[in-house]
Amino acid sequence: MQLSDWGWDPFFENQLTDEERSSTTPARVVWEGRGAYRVASATGEWLAELTGRLRHTVTSRADLPAVGDWVVASTRRSDARATIQRLLARRTRFSRRGAGRPSDEQLVAANVDTVLLVTSLNRDFNLRRLERYLALAWESGATPVIVLNKADVCEEPEAWRSEAASSAIGVPVLITSAIRGDGLGELAALVRAGGTTALLGSSGVGKSSLINAILGESRQRVGEIRADDDRGRHQTTSRQLFAVQGGGVLLDTPGMRELQLWDTGAGLDHAFADIEALAEECRFRDCSHATEPGCAVTEAAAGGALDEGRLESYRKLRREEAFLRSQQDERARAERTRLAKQGSRAIRNLYKLKGKKGG
Repeated sequence: MQLSDWGWDPFFENQLTDEERSSTTPARVVWEGRGAYRVASATGEWLAELTGRLRHTVTSRADLPAVGDWVVASTRRSDARATIQRLLARRTRFSRRGAGRPSDEQLVAANVDTVLLVTSLNRDFNLRRLERYLALAWESGATPVIVLNKADVCEEPEAWRSEAASSAIGVPVLITSAIRGDGLGELAALVRAGGTTALLGSSGVGKSSLINAILGESRQRVGEIRADDDRGRHQTTSRQLFAVQGGGVLLDTPGMRELQLWDTGAGLDHAFADIEALAEECRFRDCSHATEPGCAVTEAAAGGALDEGRLESYRKLRREEAFLRSQQDERARAERTRLAKQGSRAIRNLYKLKGKKGG
């Protein structure tokens, strides 16, 4: 396969040095697990590992290569292995807050052009969760598309489409069924034209079935849905990249039970553009849209022009964003304090050493 089949373009080509062009090869990370990688290059796929220098110079897990990343690697035909020398700058990054650690970033997908936000037309459908996904998708730099899957188990899918569209202003909403074939042609065309496309959603929404349908073969395991809550177990356990015949690249991700925000100021502005437009008419510039007089947002909600549930979702996500920023600021302060103390100790040790030599 050619590099362009995996999404290589001038954005990444221009990052290579002349030395790298002559002595190494660009490759894309197509699988990662427990520090081991598989990368795809113009000469095939290779099992890969990081150089010790790269592994020990990064400051956070999000700075290590992830599925979807482009890297510079040296290959060894003798043992069919590769060594990742450098990570190229990312064009887009879809991140969430790490579980249990508010100041840690967890990278979900890298260098993605289109994000398919997949939900199923059963009890998994949740507008508030969809708004959260949209905020993160817009912040990532990718273009979101909503996919309402499993139309075969829904009597009125168009009503669900209208409801989703009310919380995803200007975002395309597709209705699909991997079983009946509904919408699969439209979805496949979008993938072929969309560069790198990532599927994101909860467990059991049918991402693996959609991927198998687009690829035209069973590449991903498909699981059963529990009857008591319409949810499924994780079938995809690691992120993986697939090149699609006819063009396009697919990135499958494990189902996510929790999706905490990460640095989504602009993403929230985009996801709630209707509320941001109303806020321009508020009496006070720093209006919190709670109890202030002259608040155009609360007036719109009271008059029925703005859904109360959507407004509360906006407030909740803004509070979450503010908390995250405070945690990040606290971590930055702690790091500055640590470095200052480290520098002070180095200076004291230097003076002690000079004193001993002088004595």
